Amino acid sequence: MLIFGFILNMSNCKRIFADLGQINNCREALNSNLIQFSELSGLLALTGNEVRLKILFLLNREDELCPCDLSDILDMTIPAISQHLRKLKDGNMIQSKRSGQTIYYSIIASRLELLHPFFSQLQKPLIVI
Repeated sequence: MLIFGFILNMSNCKRIFADLGQINNCREALNSNLIQFSELSGLLALTGNEVRLKILFLLNREDELCPCDLSDILDMTIPAISQHLRKLKDGNMIQSKRSGQTIYYSIIASRLELLHPFFSQLQKPLIVI
């Protein structure tokens, strides 16, 4: 592979010995957390979009909101908000309930534990260096 004029041989490892205990422990740690890796990976994929992260933040803060509320708050069209809500719902992050003609969205309770570290970072004041 050529990067910035340097040739890197990616398959040329020069270690003296392999620590089989470390390798097996790491494999075991990965295998024992397969479900958590899958859930966290899905969460990161969904929250990697700024609008969806904002929607989740607002739902966490307000407990539940309808698409009209989110449209007004985020200054976006209802169809655009609905597309993001559909992705969050398909990703098993949010749930909906109908009250008359209005649908309200909220975060699925079991997902809140995964989201709290993100929201705690958003609550901290920004320090500019």
